[in-house]
Amino acid sequence: MEALSEADEEALTAVSEIGPETARGIRHWFSGPRNSELLAKLRGHGVRMTESPAGPSGEGPLAGGVYVLTGTLARRTREEAAAAIETAGGKVTSSVSKKTTAVIAGEDPGSKLDKARTLGVPVWSEDDLDKFLKGAP
Repeated sequence: MEALSEADEEALTAVSEIGPETARGIRHWFSGPRNSELLAKLRGHGVRMTESPAGPSGEGPLAGGVYVLTGTLARRTREEAAAAIETAGGKVTSSVSKKTTAVIAGEDPGSKLDKARTLGVPVWSEDDLDKFLKGAP
């Protein structure tokens, strides 16, 4: 949290998920005195402001991949799908880029599907996701 609060807009936009507008918003939030007080209170109550060592193990059938969920999935919520992907070693992000391994598209997928197609990113159905979660190529 400390590194985030001290990062400038340039450092923030170097993170793949953060654009200029979000970076300005983050900087603005951390510059507010009420927010500084809030963080101090949270620390005072024992809230840990450090990255947890827990997370994707880097192992599993989706290890090293970056995935985006879009639309409504038939058999699971997005949160459940994201947890399954992370358990299988993948990372879930909210925006499509050239670094995206695949976009998992459900019903009414919206603009993320269009962007995936424009960038040539593979598009998976929920059935495809299930196959890859089980280790099928």
